[in-house]
Amino acid sequence: MVGMDKEELLSFLRSKHIVFELTEHIAVFNMREVSNIELPYPDDDAKNLFIRDDKKRQFLLLTVKGNKRVDLKLVRKTLNARPLSFANDEALKNKLQLTPGSVTPFGLLNNTDCDVCWILDKAFEGEPHRIGVHPNDNTATLWLRPEDLINLIKEHGNPVRLITL
Repeated sequence: MVGMDKEELLSFLRSKHIVFELTEHIAVFNMREVSNIELPYPDDDAKNLFIRDDKKRQFLLLTVKGNKRVDLKLVRKTLNARPLSFANDEALKNKLQLTPGSVTPFGLLNNTDCDVCWILDKAFEGEPHRIGVHPNDNTATLWLRPEDLINLIKEHGNPVRLITL
C-alpha cells in the first residue's frame, strides 16, 4: 500500500476547505536540521515521534512543540501505558506509510486500521492557533490550525488525545 503523497494531501485539504500555508524547503531529517532552515513560524513547528509499547501492541504518534524535550517515562505515566520506546522504520512504513524524517500526523490518514493513537501536546491549543507539520514529505512544512488537524484525524477514525507534557 502506498500512502498519500504531498500533492494528494494538499488536494485533499483543499477539498475539505481547510486553510493552510505551505513552506517548501530542503529535506530535513531531524529537529537539528530544521533549526538550520528559515521557517515563517518557528515557534509553531512540531516534532513528531512514532513510539510503541514494549509488547509492540500499542503504537502512538506523539506531537509536541519542536523545541520540547520528550521524556518517554513521563509520557508513559501520563498515559498510564506500558513502557514506551521508539518504533522501528519497518513499523513506521507498515502503520503510517512514512519514512524516517517525514513523520507527521498526516501519516495517520494512511493508517487504514486506525490503530495508531495520536497524542497531541496541549501547548498547541493556545494562540496563534497554528501548527507546522510535514505534508507526508520532509521537503515542506504545512501550517494549519490544530483544530482542523484534530478534526481530520478524528474523522478518519484514529483515536486522538490531548495531554500536557
